[in-house]
Amino acid sequence: MQKNNPRTLTAWTYYDWANSVHSLVIVSSIFPVYFSATALNDAGGPVINFLGFPIKNSVLFSYTISAAFLFTALLSPFSTAIADYSGRKKTFMKVFCYTGAISCGLLYFFTQQTTTFAVICFWLSLIGWSGSIVFYNSYLPDIATEDQYDRVSARGFSMGYIGSVLLMVVNLLMILKRDWFGNISEGMASRLAFLTVGLWWIGFAQIPFSRLPEGNRNGNPTGNYLFNGFNELRMVFGQLQERPLAKRFLVAFFVYNMAVQTVMYVATIFGSDELKMPGQSLIITILLIQLVAIPGAYGFSWLSERLGNTYALMIAVVIWIGICTGAYYVQNQTQFFGLAAVVGLVMGGIQSLSRSTYSKLIPATNDTASYFSFYDVTEKVSIVIGTLVYGLIEQFTGSMRNSVLALLVLFIIGFILLWRIPSQKIYSTRLQTEEVL
Repeated sequence: MQKNNPRTLTAWTYYDWANSVHSLVIVSSIFPVYFSATALNDAGGPVINFLGFPIKNSVLFSYTISAAFLFTALLSPFSTAIADYSGRKKTFMKVFCYTGAISCGLLYFFTQQTTTFAVICFWLSLIGWSGSIVFYNSYLPDIATEDQYDRVSARGFSMGYIGSVLLMVVNLLMILKRDWFGNISEGMASRLAFLTVGLWWIGFAQIPFSRLPEGNRNGNPTGNYLFNGFNELRMVFGQLQERPLAKRFLVAFFVYNMAVQTVMYVATIFGSDELKMPGQSLIITILLIQLVAIPGAYGFSWLSERLGNTYALMIAVVIWIGICTGAYYVQNQTQFFGLAAVVGLVMGGIQSLSRSTYSKLIPATNDTASYFSFYDVTEKVSIVIGTLVYGLIEQFTGSMRNSVLALLVLFIIGFILLWRIPSQKIYSTRLQTEEVL
C-alpha cells in the first residue's frame, strides 16, 4: 500500500486514542484507587483471600499485571507469526482489542464480594490491550517511510494522551459531581467509568479498523497455520540474528523498560500506600502526567532529529534515574506532584522513541508483525520481571521505597547498554551488519 497516506496515518493514530483510556483509567488512576478501597477483607484490612491464598491487595495488583504480560509474552510470537503467514494481522488485532474492551466493561460488576471475578477481568483486559498493541505497532513500518517514524510514533502517543484525558475528565465529573448524574454513589460512578472505557475503546477502534490493510499474506497459505507460523517465527528470528544493533537495542530496551513500565503501573499504588494520598489527588496527578506527556513526546522526537535516537533515549534514561532518586526520598503530596510532572515529560518520549528506533533497525519486510513480536516479548517480559521484583521486594521488606531503589539500578544498567549503540542524526538502518543509529 502507499506509504505516508495522511488518512491512513491519522486512522492509525486513532488506535492510540482508543486504547490509551485503558492505561489511564484502568491501570493508572480510577481502577487502582477503587481496587485499594474495595479489595478488602471482611474486617476492612488489605490482606484478602484470592483463590485460597492470603495476599495483600497491592501485591495482588502487581502480580496480576505480571501474570497478564507473561501470558501475552508466551502467546505473542505465535499469534504474530500466524498473522503474518495468513495475512490476517488486522483480524488478530481485533480479537485482542475486543477481549480487552469487553473485560473493561465487565469491571462494572466489581464489588467487595466479586473481587476474584474483577481480578480475572483486569487480567484479561491487560492481555487484550497488550496483545493488540503488538499488531498496532507493527503497522508503523507498513504505512510510513523511515524518515517519518519518529514523528508518526510521537503523534500516536500524543493522540493517546489527549483521548484518554478527555474520557478521564468525563469520568472525574461522574465521581466528583455525582448529583449531575442522579446522585449515584462514588462506587457506582467508578464502575460506570470502567464501562465507558470498554465502549470508548471499541467505538474509536473502528476508525483504524476501517482504514488499515488486513495484512500482507506470505504466499498461498496451506496446511497447519500453527506449524507454518512457527516456521515463520524461526525464519524471522534467524534474520534478526544478522542485525547486531537491533539485538543490542532489544537488550537495552529490556532493561530500562523494566523500570519504566513498573513505575507507570505502580505509581498510583505508591502514592496511596506510602504517602496516604487521597484518591482525588492521585487522579489529578495522573492527569498531570498525561498532559505533560504530550509536549514530552514531540520534544524527544525533536531531540532525536538533532542528536539521534540513542542519545535522546540516554537523556530520557538519565532523567528517569533522577525520578527514582527523588521517589525514594519523597515525603509529601507537593513533592509527588513535582515528580509526576517530570515523569510525564519523559514517559511519552521514551515510549515513542523506543518504538520508532526499533522500526528503523528492522529490514524492509512483509513480516512486520513477527519482527515486532520480539519487541513485544521483550517489553512484556520486562514488565513481568519488573512488577514481580517490585512486588517481591515490597512483600519481603514491607516498603515500596526499597523497590524504587531496584528500579534505579535498572535504569543505570540500561544507560550503560544504550551507550554501546552509536547514535547519529542520519540513519542507514537497512544495512546488514553496519547499521548506524
